[in-house]
Amino acid sequence: MNIDRRTFLSGVCGATAISVVAPKLGSDVVLAAPLSVNLAADPLRPQFHLLPPANWMNDPNAPIFWKGKYHMFYQYNPDGAYWGNMHWGHAISPDMVHWRHLPVAFSPTPGGPDADGCFTGTAVVQEGKVVVLYTAVQSVPRAQATIKEGIRNLRETQCLAVSDDLELKTWTKLPKPVIARPPEGMQVSGFRDPSPWRIGDWWYMVLGAGIEGQGGAILLYKSKDMRSWEYMHVLARRNDEGMQDLSPFNPWDVWECPDFFPLGEKYVLIFSTLRKSFWQSGTLDERSMTFHPERSGILDYGSYYAPKTQLDKSGNRILWGWIEEDRPLEEYKAAGWAGLMSLPRVLTLDADGRLRSRMAGDVDQLRVRKQALDVLAGEEGVRRQIEGLRVGQCRGEILFTARRTSEPFEFTLFSPADSESPCLTLGYDPRFPAQVSIDDRPVPIALSDDEKIEAHLYIDGSVIETLVNGQAAWTKRFYYHGPARDMCLAWSGKMSSLASLTVWQLAAISAGP
Repeated sequence: MNIDRRTFLSGVCGATAISVVAPKLGSDVVLAAPLSVNLAADPLRPQFHLLPPANWMNDPNAPIFWKGKYHMFYQYNPDGAYWGNMHWGHAISPDMVHWRHLPVAFSPTPGGPDADGCFTGTAVVQEGKVVVLYTAVQSVPRAQATIKEGIRNLRETQCLAVSDDLELKTWTKLPKPVIARPPEGMQVSGFRDPSPWRIGDWWYMVLGAGIEGQGGAILLYKSKDMRSWEYMHVLARRNDEGMQDLSPFNPWDVWECPDFFPLGEKYVLIFSTLRKSFWQSGTLDERSMTFHPERSGILDYGSYYAPKTQLDKSGNRILWGWIEEDRPLEEYKAAGWAGLMSLPRVLTLDADGRLRSRMAGDVDQLRVRKQALDVLAGEEGVRRQIEGLRVGQCRGEILFTARRTSEPFEFTLFSPADSESPCLTLGYDPRFPAQVSIDDRPVPIALSDDEKIEAHLYIDGSVIETLVNGQAAWTKRFYYHGPARDMCLAWSGKMSSLASLTVWQLAAISAGP
């Protein structure tokens, strides 16, 4: 059962979860584990993904490469492992893999526009300083609210903060919002998550929204100085198909966490809504600032939401995502931690405008032990080799390639300690050549006639990130009782279809069992 901010605002966590204790900005608030919970001994807790020392994490915020280091900010609740009291956690890395935690970067300001939470935002460099635009929330009378779903009525405004210190520990907030309200006459059910970029002398910015009678939409603004913003028009919106079934004011149909950026010869829009994250690629007419989408798809079919991108030190477009919990609220509250950051994925577009992703090469440095299959050992020899392969303590990487023949096949990842369903299955059936199945659910892929299926899996505690041919992604949460498991592999189908199979044990970046 996923608990996200929309569920929270409907009253699941109640008023206690949004109570605010607001330290000074850039103060010595730290991210510490609760004394009653031994988080390092929790076998479900990932060991090479980024997550706070304790408590709740959700959206990646304002990832940026600054003065030779990568910075990741993220939605963080210092009060416990549940959504609420949104601060900005902060971590720093030399390589997007090994992270050092820093004090909380942003805290709610009593009496300020962000008195009830600092929501998601974006960082850019302007005149030698890092500037962050973020959504601030404040309790207001219902008539002034942009979120009216639960026990609290909240107004979302867009605020700005600036820093120029080496580690981005100290920030100065503007006292008033730079965008104080939605466009005149527009009735919204969400107004959040600013994402600016620059073209020539102008800054442009997309904002996520839900519009009465229209559903999810992306709003476009422009500015010369990032302080005074002018609304332009709707950049993208829900397709008119099916509008007759749309309720006039659907609080769940908000296109949130938008990101809009050039990639190759095209532009790409990503956004999240209705529990999934989507992408569109197409062209931008820079004279009229209108976006013409040509291709679209789903970024990840699993427990993956609110993704955000940045440029790495080499200019590659890096995608991060929030990996949600998929277990009951009371279980992760008791565990003392909830949510984690995905591994960094490099985004590209192919010749047809389809979005492709691969894991950033920095992750390869975690490999400490390699097991490679000898595919020439004969049918029985290969089968015995597979039976002997292990991913120790649910912490490793698997890469296999398979030929598409007239026979179906299925790869299975399982724990011999569990008699229940496997951790993950990935199969191919030649009757359906334009898809693979993951956990018996179809996932579309587009392959050339002689192209092999390539699957890359990263297993860490209770999460599996799977990438298939750079086209499809599936992030899965799995939970079990007892000590950390060793994962085993199985192959159903002819061994001749298996072209290669390699398993690496991966090193932890944090203390674990």
